[in-house]
Amino acid sequence: MTYSEVDAKEIISRYPVPRSALLPLLHLVQSVDGCITPAGIEFCASMLELTGAEVTAVATFYSMYRRKPCGDYLVGVCTNTLCAVLGGDAIVEHLSNHLGIDVGETTSDQKITLERVECNAACDYAPVVMVNWEFFDNQTPESITGVVDALRKGKRVTATRGADIGTFQETSRLLAGFPDGKPSGDPGAPTLAGLEAARPDR
Repeated sequence: MTYSEVDAKEIISRYPVPRSALLPLLHLVQSVDGCITPAGIEFCASMLELTGAEVTAVATFYSMYRRKPCGDYLVGVCTNTLCAVLGGDAIVEHLSNHLGIDVGETTSDQKITLERVECNAACDYAPVVMVNWEFFDNQTPESITGVVDALRKGKRVTATRGADIGTFQETSRLLAGFPDGKPSGDPGAPTLAGLEAARPDR
């Protein structure tokens, strides 16, 4: 695949120290390849005057960077303590059976990759599922199955907090710092409850 040096240089220009642009550059690579490839590592290294080993060390440290291609929609089910107790484990088992894949695998149509996520940092909405990093709050096996089925059929799907779900590669471009023009999500009242309670005028 071909990476855009123009896009890469725009990303790099946002940082006073070029090597600080590595994380968004890795997202840029994923927006093209769907994962971090050897060619993508070399591209980042050449743009930032780093070694391939330095880029690889970062790319393998963060779970958001995929080392093998995933489906159009990365479905991450939180199975940390609270989400697990409230149904996360049941959601994973149900989706695995429904899709006919194990955790870490991708459906044969290359649409859905299923994974467990250690924590989505949204315990106030447990159990939580993320699809390409967008929140689906207070889920049940049935509700998230409807989401997954709609995505596989190419239907428009909106996350709980208001954002439309793009493909993994589209989301990677957004994370690289190139807005897609879609509406962004709202954190919601439970997430903001502590902030509201701490307001000095209360």
